[in-house]
Amino acid sequence: MKRILLTVAYDGTGYSGFQAQKSGVPTIERELNRAVTELTGVETEVSGASRTDAGVHALCNLAVFDTESRIPPEKFANALNVRLPGQICVQDSREVPADFHPRFCDTVKTYDYVIYNARFPSPRRGRYTYYSYTPFDVERMREAARDLVGEHDFKSFCSVHTQAQTTMRTITEIEVIERSCEEERTAERAADMTSFYRENGLGTEPESARAAADPTSGRKAVSPREIVIRVSGTGFLYNMVRIIAGTLMEVGRGAIEPAQMKAILSACDRSKAGPTAPPEGLTLVRYQILGGKSDKNMKNSNN
Repeated sequence: MKRILLTVAYDGTGYSGFQAQKSGVPTIERELNRAVTELTGVETEVSGASRTDAGVHALCNLAVFDTESRIPPEKFANALNVRLPGQICVQDSREVPADFHPRFCDTVKTYDYVIYNARFPSPRRGRYTYYSYTPFDVERMREAARDLVGEHDFKSFCSVHTQAQTTMRTITEIEVIERSCEEERTAERAADMTSFYRENGLGTEPESARAAADPTSGRKAVSPREIVIRVSGTGFLYNMVRIIAGTLMEVGRGAIEPAQMKAILSACDRSKAGPTAPPEGLTLVRYQILGGKSDKNMKNSNN
């Protein structure tokens, strides 16, 4: 018997999260179980490290399973990928000690929540970003984020349906990164009809451009950009990163003051924080293993 560790990337759009469910709905774990069972000929269940929510993506989630198969550990990745749907891809496979489990190691996980901020949505970004035309003040978001770093009771930032024994968690770093979307900006400039309208006596600019700049139109003039809320920590509560993202967006649009973040934390009241951001903007981008514990200690460990 040997234990195989898989590194798995996936597009979570069509799946009800990572963890297999009794209802039989599509999940990442269910597809992995099916592929491993089909490959080895033995009913097998994988055990995942991070139980991402429905619609959430990953570049590097981890999963382990035990097998007596003679397939070399490094060959499992290719063999499984031909049996998996295109939205799921095993990036690496290797043998690990029999008592190793990534869920019960000392780890730092990093999630990116990506906001596409522009006048209009981009169809090619829709699956992996949350779209908003609201102009966000990134400096305000950065100021508020600083108060979340460290060990805190994050009860205000988790779903009321959490089953965690404790809501104490440690965030090691939060960044709010702004990056321009040069391709979209170039396309906007190429499609600018201002000269045409002026030369043909139709006004100085298209009606759509005037409406975009009009505060009463509800659609502000925003140069296309991505705002990435990057959160690293040793563990997260149910919906925690998405609630942090939703709260920071409220700060960015001026509905919450940065100085209120400490009070929101100390309130330990979900209603005090902002909304839960939609899942499509969230991706698990890094899973750093710092140290491990044996299976014997699993019951005493936090997720």
